Amino acid sequence: MLDTSHHRARVDADLEDPEFRAEYERARAELAQVNELVRTLDQLRIEAGLSKAELARHADRNDAAIRRLFTAESNPELRTIVALATVLGAEIRVVPGRRRRTPRRRAAAPSRSTPATA
Repeated sequence: MLDTSHHRARVDADLEDPEFRAEYERARAELAQVNELVRTLDQLRIEAGLSKAELARHADRNDAAIRRLFTAESNPELRTIVALATVLGAEIRVVPGRRRRTPRRRAAAPSRSTPATA
């Protein structure tokens, strides 16, 4: 078995930095959502009785790319996800999570209607 204790110790040390921890947690949550979506699509594929290659053909996608999607951690394109969901009779929805965060407001852009002063 591979010894990852050195790596784990470095990550633990890095996690003491609040900025690093926030980015690390954001990335973990993002990957977890992508993985859950892919697992759901794979379960629907199995229930539909389709092989990965058959699903790829029905969705007009490269079968090697679809195999990788279901067998490796990946970051699939949204168009691919939608195409697979369509073939499987599913739809993709964005549902607000339990804790909703208020988006940051952008600074107001300067108005074009006011003349510039010299």
